[in-house]
Amino acid sequence: MNMDDEREESVKPKRSKLKLVLLIISIVVLLALGTAAGVGLFIASALQPVEASDQEVRVSIPQGSSSIQIANELESKGLIKNSSIFTYYLKYKKQGSKFQAGEYAMKPGMTFEDMIDKLNKGEVVKEEMIRITIPEGYTIDQIAAKMSEQSTWKKETFLQVVDDPSQFKVDTTASIPDSKNLRHRLEGYIFPETYEFKKGSTEKEFVERSLEQLDKMLATLPSDWKDKLKARNLSIHQMLTIASLIEREVVVDTERALVSGVIVNRMKMNMPLQIDATVQYLFDKSKERLLEKDLQIQSPYNTYLNTGLPPGPIASPSLASIKAAIYPEETKYVFYVTKKDGTMGHLFAETYEEHKKNIANSKKTAN
Repeated sequence: MNMDDEREESVKPKRSKLKLVLLIISIVVLLALGTAAGVGLFIASALQPVEASDQEVRVSIPQGSSSIQIANELESKGLIKNSSIFTYYLKYKKQGSKFQAGEYAMKPGMTFEDMIDKLNKGEVVKEEMIRITIPEGYTIDQIAAKMSEQSTWKKETFLQVVDDPSQFKVDTTASIPDSKNLRHRLEGYIFPETYEFKKGSTEKEFVERSLEQLDKMLATLPSDWKDKLKARNLSIHQMLTIASLIEREVVVDTERALVSGVIVNRMKMNMPLQIDATVQYLFDKSKERLLEKDLQIQSPYNTYLNTGLPPGPIASPSLASIKAAIYPEETKYVFYVTKKDGTMGHLFAETYEEHKKNIANSKKTAN
C-alpha cells in the first residue's frame, strides 16, 4: 500500500464523523423547530375562543380573587381552553388588577377581550329582587294587601310582625304606648318608600328596613325637632299620629301646616278634632261619603265622639306631613272644609259662622 492509499483511508472516517454530526445537528434543529411550531400552534389555539354556544354560563368571582384563580374558574366552566395561557395573556396586556367580584353571565365563544371588558366593568348578574312600593297615606292593612300582591310574602305573617314591635331595636318605636286600643302597633311607622330586597328575604326584614328608613328620614329634619315636640309635650308616637291625620286629610302641600295648626288649636280648646279620616279608618274600604250614623260609631279612633288624638296613627305619613306636625302654622283657624271645585284644597275659618259660609260657598263652586 502506498502513501496515497493510506491518506485516503484516514480521511474516510473523518468525513463519516462530520456527516454524523451534521445529521445530528439537523435532527436537533428540526426537532426544535417542530417543537416551537407545535408550541406556537398550541398557544395560537389556546388564544382562540372555545366553540360558541347560546347556553349561558354563570361564573362566580369571590372578593379578592387572583388572576390565576379567575383563570382557573373560567377554564373549569369551559369558557377558555387553558388557564395558564389566559394568565400570561393578562400579564402581557397588563390586565386583571381591576377585575370586580360578583356573579357573571358569560357564553362560550366569547373572546378574551370580551371577558376582560366584562370583568373590568363589573357587569355582574343582577340578583332577583323583591320590589315593594308603599304609597304615602297607606294603612297597615293596605300595605299588607299590596305586599302580598307584589311578592310571595304572606299578609298574615306581616300583620303578626307589625303587632310585635318589641323585636326591633329602633329608637323611634320606644314611645308606642302599651294600649289595647291600638289597631296595629306599628301603624304609621312603616315609612312610605320603594324598597328592594333579595329574593328570599322575610316579612320581618321588610318591617325592620322600613323602621330604619323612618329613623333616617327623621334624622334629616332640623336639629331642633325633638325640642319642638318636648315644648308641646308630644311624644314621637303622638307626632306621627298628627302627621297621619294631616296625610289623610290634605292633598295640597301648602295646606299641611295650616291643618296642623287647626289640630293644635282644637286640642288647646279641648274641642273634638272631628276629622273624617279617623272615621274612615274604621272601615275596610274608604266610603265616598260618611253618613251621620258613621259618625256615631263607638271607637277610640272616632274623633267626633272623643276629644284629643286617637290612640295612634291611622296611616303612614310622608316626610312633608311629619314636618307639618312638628312645625304647625300659627293661626286662629279651628275649622276647614274641602273645596268642591276639584282643586282638593280647603277653606279655613276662625268661627263657626265663617265655617258655615265656607260650606255654602264650597257647595256653590260645585254647582
